[in-house]
Amino acid sequence: MKDKQPVNSSLVVKLPIIVAISVVGGMLIGANFFGGQSKMSNISRGVNKFREILSLVETSYVDSVNTDTLVDYSIKKMLEKLDPHTAYFGTEEAAMARTQLESGFDGIGIEYNLFNDTVYVMSAMPGGPAELVGIRSGDMLVAADGASLVGPKVNSNVIFNKLRGKRGTEVKVEILRHGESAPHTYTVTRDRIPTFSVSAGYMVDNQTAYIKIDRFMESTYQEFRNILTTLKNQGAKRLMLDLRGNPGGYKDRAEKVVDELLGGDKMIVYTDGKGTQYDSKTMTKFDGIFEKGAVMVLIDENSASASEIVAGALQDNDRALIVGRRSFGKGLVQMPVSLSDGSELRLTISRYYTPSGRSIQKPYLLGHEEEYDKDYDDRIKRGELFNSDSIKFNEKLKYRTTGGRVVYGGGGITPDVFVGRDTTYYTKYISDLWGKNIIREIALNYANSHQNELSKQSFKDFNKQFVVSDDMLASLKALAKQTKVQHNEKEYQRSLPYIKAQIKAYIARNVWSKKTINNGLNNEYYQVMSTTDETLQKALRNFEKAEKLARGELVETLSHSYKR
Repeated sequence: MKDKQPVNSSLVVKLPIIVAISVVGGMLIGANFFGGQSKMSNISRGVNKFREILSLVETSYVDSVNTDTLVDYSIKKMLEKLDPHTAYFGTEEAAMARTQLESGFDGIGIEYNLFNDTVYVMSAMPGGPAELVGIRSGDMLVAADGASLVGPKVNSNVIFNKLRGKRGTEVKVEILRHGESAPHTYTVTRDRIPTFSVSAGYMVDNQTAYIKIDRFMESTYQEFRNILTTLKNQGAKRLMLDLRGNPGGYKDRAEKVVDELLGGDKMIVYTDGKGTQYDSKTMTKFDGIFEKGAVMVLIDENSASASEIVAGALQDNDRALIVGRRSFGKGLVQMPVSLSDGSELRLTISRYYTPSGRSIQKPYLLGHEEEYDKDYDDRIKRGELFNSDSIKFNEKLKYRTTGGRVVYGGGGITPDVFVGRDTTYYTKYISDLWGKNIIREIALNYANSHQNELSKQSFKDFNKQFVVSDDMLASLKALAKQTKVQHNEKEYQRSLPYIKAQIKAYIARNVWSKKTINNGLNNEYYQVMSTTDETLQKALRNFEKAEKLARGELVETLSHSYKR
């Protein structure tokens, strides 16, 4: 299965972030179609009817129409009568979805910040095409191949279309540098730019490794294994695996991550569909590099599909303590079928089940996608995201882990230790700052103007000593006013600790992380932000339970008590 790998179908999840499940999760099982002579005759009748109507519209309808658009629309409306994850992608959509899980793309190698209708270079990849011609952090990107990149119509799609392209091709970019009036023009030859799925991997203390996986891409398993090996060599005896906000991806990469942590001949996941054609069972296959030692897995309502396979396998085998909130609940398996014009159908053909027999998929009604999409709002109304007492367990869906702990089905993976969403800092004011990219801009300006003095010290010293000054905060408020963000003193004070942490974290990222951009890690950013991360802090306080699990002892958790 080299060419066809597991991917999710489409679904939008609301606040706090949009989970790109249209791009990831699921399972690719090949494109050989299902048979049955009697069924084929029914299909033929339907195809003939559709062809008749389409031909009449094309030849006799009063106005000119685009039949390709009508066909795409018809397919999408038809699939709405099925489950929420069966989906059709047009040619461009399919190509974009595939690139989300590849280990790289062709471009010029910059990270940018779109601020006040202007594109600022945050960093140029060391050794990448942009850096080689002289583009650097802080440069304003004003045009590409003669097309303006300044103004209200500029967005990420416009920037991607101008800067990305086939490797070996050239793009002429015009930049304006701070303190200079004359623009610079560079001809940049596009090349392969690596992308990474593991965004952090560092030692929290002298025995605890922290690794954050953003999605399960082509390179995820090798990234994870390399980082885990490095941290183990630094003395890691216990592991915190952060899968929050991870929408899934390639199933086999998720399984290999589990296999590195789970010893013996253990089940990881199985699938069950109509008949046996698409049934499968995945067991551990090799000796992992971290089969002993306590493991924590952090999840939330935006952890989906492949993330749920990892969390469910480790929970059901009593290998890890799961911390956070109930995961998304995407447990339907899609088979992607490439169509002749480059478009793609992703058809649900089975369901995922954890080793104990729990279905990962949350309930749905065929053809009622609008109700399915309301699940997030329903969780908020029930208080499930904020209070563990609001979580209701279905006694008819009670299962047991290998060690005998009680776990429940019903959709998603319920954590062993609950941590409610922290909304203390969340205000409209900070939301507006994020929307205008003001915090990142303040941090970028400070990092660029203090680059020399900051680079002379270690990140460790910076993290201990640096304090966001009143002058920096005054600059932030002034910049916010300039971009028409309405100041609200009450909301500002409520969000202030988080604003300070974000400014400091982005400064650290701009100064230290970009030096190691070739491995994709943003350790400095996450280390600064960890002080405001209640889920991470609570996980650290509960490592004793994870250590008991690692020794084969049962522990009391959210769904399991010794009174049951």
